[in-house]
Amino acid sequence: MNEAQIRRELSFKAVRSSGAGGQHVNKTASKVELHFKIDASEGLSEEEKNRLQEKLKSRLTKEQELILQTEESRSQHKNKELVVAKFFQLLKDNLRKPKRRKKTKPSKAAKLKRLKAKKQQAEKKARRNNPLK
Repeated sequence: MNEAQIRRELSFKAVRSSGAGGQHVNKTASKVELHFKIDASEGLSEEEKNRLQEKLKSRLTKEQELILQTEESRSQHKNKELVVAKFFQLLKDNLRKPKRRKKTKPSKAAKLKRLKAKKQQAEKKARRNNPLK
């Protein structure tokens, strides 16, 4: 993943934010949308593109475009920084290869301990029965 190349491929759109802010929010575009086309990216390898398209398929548009938006701050510049950080964290999380699971077996002592606990539980429940029946 070439982070500098990917930064150049990002496109931003500033739109009006919703929520509190009084008159100021009605006249400024502080909400920032980040648009990134995965399949057109030159900063990602084919393997990385395929992995992202598979893992993020519920978040992609029909054109395979990822759209993130942030309106946490009243400042457009701060929102732009936040959305870029959020984007790179999303990429990093979804490009990480999962560790292979090592198969293990329970030890003999663990099996005996489990069986002993089961037997104690069964005896406890058996003592609850009415002896007159």
